[in-house]
Amino acid sequence: MSVGVIIEHHVRPGSRDAVHAIWDEHLRPAIEANEGHEGYAYMFDADDPDVIRAFQQYRDPAAAAAFLETPAYAAYVDAVEGLLVGPPAVTRTDVVWTKTT
Repeated sequence: MSVGVIIEHHVRPGSRDAVHAIWDEHLRPAIEANEGHEGYAYMFDADDPDVIRAFQQYRDPAAAAAFLETPAYAAYVDAVEGLLVGPPAVTRTDVVWTKTT
């Protein structure tokens, strides 16, 4: 069964674009190349300019855990640490159904 992870980052005021640029540099290429990712959505909150959310769908729990051990993820965490208000809120889910186009 696929595993979903929902992440919510609260960034320092005015830092959302900087965090996005760091995500684009470090994580986007790693996610695109990662066969363990079945789906991924990187989203800006429509009402709060200091909130970023991501939905990640992995093929299984092992793939989700393995991604957290990659050099790209470590580099991203180091680069954004000073731009975040605190640690992200993380929700793990069992994916029951998805639709792709």
